[in-house]
Amino acid sequence: MGIVQSIHLPLLIGDSGRTRQLLKSVDRVAKGNWPVLILGETGTGKEVVARALHQKCPDVPFVTIDCSSMVGPLMESELFGHVKGTFTGASENRPGLLELAHGGIAFFDEIGDLPLDLQAKLLRATQQREFRPVGGRKVQHSDFRIVAATHRDLPKEVERGRFREDLYHRLNVVQLKIAPLRERAEDIPALVEHFLSLYGAAHTVSSALMEDLLGYDWPGNVRELENCIRGMIAMHTGPELHTGDLPSPITNFHAIRRLKFPEAREVVAPYLPAAPPPPLEAPATRIQRRPPVPETSPIVPLDEVERQHIINAINYTGGDYSLAAHLLGIGRTTLYRKVRSYSDGTLRR
Repeated sequence: MGIVQSIHLPLLIGDSGRTRQLLKSVDRVAKGNWPVLILGETGTGKEVVARALHQKCPDVPFVTIDCSSMVGPLMESELFGHVKGTFTGASENRPGLLELAHGGIAFFDEIGDLPLDLQAKLLRATQQREFRPVGGRKVQHSDFRIVAATHRDLPKEVERGRFREDLYHRLNVVQLKIAPLRERAEDIPALVEHFLSLYGAAHTVSSALMEDLLGYDWPGNVRELENCIRGMIAMHTGPELHTGDLPSPITNFHAIRRLKFPEAREVVAPYLPAAPPPPLEAPATRIQRRPPVPETSPIVPLDEVERQHIINAINYTGGDYSLAAHLLGIGRTTLYRKVRSYSDGTLRR
């Protein structure tokens, strides 16, 4: 179990090939000044990557602009600043976030949520490095590097008219993509070790618990894993964390998974014969368009495969049609209809 770190990038943690490649990419682009677009699902650590870029030049400003929280009439003021007396409560001149980012990085978190009117003004600010505060006539200048992150599919947002195409191309100079945690499970032990060191250095995890952590899909990604570890530490007083300490969503996930795929269970009515098919005979002198199917053919018609699969599911659940339908991934009505379609209307092994 290891933590991939360097002197300049202490925040990127993981052992997977994807994380190592991301580290290399950050190293390559961190010292430049071109725009960077960070893509990844919610909770994958997009701000962590942005801050890793900043680690190369830690003495310059790093200003976070949360686009998802910029709502209402004060959005433009927050971004570009305002002059005294522009609106009620504007008792003094106030610099905007872009002005504060001068000489450093302006990190636009979830830029896909930025309203269209502000997208147009941001485009000009990134191209000309100038903007005008709300209520002001004097143009302000700010030389900043824009780093943007989003969980949205921006090309699709462009097609739907929800994101400006020119701004997208302006941002998409260097693209860093963060894989979801379910696609880089090798990172989980290192992340667990890191979160334990942050929130409960005296705690450890059992091997069974680590197995369950590795086998979970983590729809909330690294943020969900972090909250899981924090929650278990908060509720558990002993030094070792066990599977019983897991939050209910993860426990339920594994319960359903083990019900669907038990580790050891007798197979009911196998589809293929135990004996291998007979060897092929020498080719005949006459060519036959459709060779006859031997009586011992291992090929089973698809409808019979489906029928036998339904039999296995209903036998396995003890006749519980609702649970059987859930495990088969079909509706209960569909299951009843398929059962009634059989010639005798009954299920037998």
